[in-house]
Amino acid sequence: MSHSLAESERRREAITQQIAQLGDLRPGSITGTSGRCGKPHCRCHQPGQPGHGPNLRLTYKVDGKTISESLPTPAAIHKTEREVAEFRKFQQLSHEFVEVNAEICSLRPAEDEPQTAQEKKRRKRSVRKSRAK
Repeated sequence: MSHSLAESERRREAITQQIAQLGDLRPGSITGTSGRCGKPHCRCHQPGQPGHGPNLRLTYKVDGKTISESLPTPAAIHKTEREVAEFRKFQQLSHEFVEVNAEICSLRPAEDEPQTAQEKKRRKRSVRKSRAK
């Protein structure tokens, strides 16, 4: 749907305000891990017994490397769930911000802008014809 320039600028301002009001946020996913421990006489090694877990972890990437942090308590799990949810809001708002800015750029009329000092210094290409020898 196409908006007027003024409507798009108001939408951009509203998105900016929403971004400014975000709380603590962090990227990642909360995943559960289960498995058997290294103690051979533990119950998890008995036939028909489930392994340990699920143990919840926050998993995210830093410089292409996967990092995994344990979430040992219900409080840590709830805190991390709020932070990840807030990050998802940030991603959505960021996407909307870029979209509305692209719309503003296409709606805003082109105006003759004064040349910068660098642009004024650029020499125009010479149109001299080469001499045939």
